[in-house]
Amino acid sequence: MNIRFQVSKPVLCGNERRYVIDAIDSGWISSNGAYLQKFEHAIAKMLQVDECLSASNGTTALHLACLALGLRAGEEVIVPSLTYVASANAVRYCGATPVFVDCDLKTWNASAEFIERAWTPRTAGVLAVHLYGLPTDVAQIAELCRDRGAWLLEDCAESLGAKVFGRPAGSFGDAATFSFYGNKTISTGEGGAVHVRDPARRRHAKMLRGQGMDLERRYWHPILGYNYRMTNIAGAIGLGQIEMLDFHLAERRRIAKRYAERLHPLEVEGLLQLPAQIAGYEGTYWLFSAVLTAGGEKRRETIMRYLARDYGIETRPFFVPMHHLPMYASGEKLPNTEFLSAHGINFPTYTGLRDEEIDEICAAITDLVRRSA
Repeated sequence: MNIRFQVSKPVLCGNERRYVIDAIDSGWISSNGAYLQKFEHAIAKMLQVDECLSASNGTTALHLACLALGLRAGEEVIVPSLTYVASANAVRYCGATPVFVDCDLKTWNASAEFIERAWTPRTAGVLAVHLYGLPTDVAQIAELCRDRGAWLLEDCAESLGAKVFGRPAGSFGDAATFSFYGNKTISTGEGGAVHVRDPARRRHAKMLRGQGMDLERRYWHPILGYNYRMTNIAGAIGLGQIEMLDFHLAERRRIAKRYAERLHPLEVEGLLQLPAQIAGYEGTYWLFSAVLTAGGEKRRETIMRYLARDYGIETRPFFVPMHHLPMYASGEKLPNTEFLSAHGINFPTYTGLRDEEIDEICAAITDLVRRSA
């Protein structure tokens, strides 16, 4: 099978190579060095917050955030079921219980309404996910959490650069996390970041990240910690990437606009649902996604298989619902999540994908969707 169009790939078109060589020449290649600090400052500036901490990956960033927010065994955290497994796992790492909620069929995200229905006396906080780079109604969720005396953690693994009424996603909650895996909008290979709003909790996260070592007294470890640090080489790549963030975001929005224009006839025909356009919500389109309106998982998988086999187009299905995974299976029914999971497809989305290539991909999608209807 000859894949011509990947779902995603990193594009290193800035100063990444120069910065990495400089980091190597400096001898600072591990978890200290100037590029880590520069990268962290750049993320904080983009988020319009005081400080961000780099981490070894997005999952460790989530775990650090949960620990810094004081999550304990026996507590509950409300989590969308339609998300990547790391969101739920970070809650379980703390001995707490993820309580899964359904999502809105239009936005594909868990709304404040669904979250409020799932609230119990044991709810410690909410983990809100901006799925596929499309912002959730985070302002309403933040207000709900404040009213209930709970914390809000924003999982922005897929939404670096997204905005809600001009305000960056990741700046609404008590904490926010990011991923810089190879398929993200910007990448360090493996990497992540965490912002914790409260300075004391942020300091605690910094200690936890570095094996629990006191920040002023070397080799004094007053708490149990973890080795969740990013390397200076990864920070060098990240700095080169984030310097080009506006370019990468503009590319994704251009690509999404082209997809939407070319696939709009399928939406008019009632065969495909495209990402919702909501006033004031500016997504990043980490992956351009669409949802078949009928046919179930079997039809979706057939279309994806033919796209790869006959056209060389790689695609991905939507995430499997968390409440269907063996370690979280509960037997509950979340109909919107289950429908979207069975019908959703992610299409090639990466910097440099040309308009004529998108047109070719959309022509193949259109042909297969119509023929399988």
